Amino acid sequence: MSEYLQQDMECEGLLECFHGLKELDREIFGVLVDADEMLTVDEIADAVDRERSTAYRSIQRLVQAGFVQKEQINYEQGGYYHVFRPTDPDRMADEMQRMLNDWYAKMGQLVQEFRDKYDERVEVPAE
Repeated sequence: MSEYLQQDMECEGLLECFHGLKELDREIFGVLVDADEMLTVDEIADAVDRERSTAYRSIQRLVQAGFVQKEQINYEQGGYYHVFRPTDPDRMADEMQRMLNDWYAKMGQLVQEFRDKYDERVEVPAE
């Protein structure tokens, strides 16, 4: 944690910090943000010059983290395909703020447990 606090972090670093996402995930997220329309896995893979399966795994991480939305498009003759778009930034920021608040509360609880556990064991010499 002290390393994160000492770094000059940019907002894109939140993807890694909060969700453990990789550089490719950040790159794909940027492609989706810059796109004028929803993109297929093949279009995304082409944009980042990666194999379809590699791009798909990265997209799945982004979907699971809540940064990307998946929509199913049905063909009239049957069958379907998926397209992807970035989640609304306000919604993402609200979720990250909620996670940060939960983390802060949990850390506060652990610090208090530390204090309670070791306060009674360590005698501080009188001055």
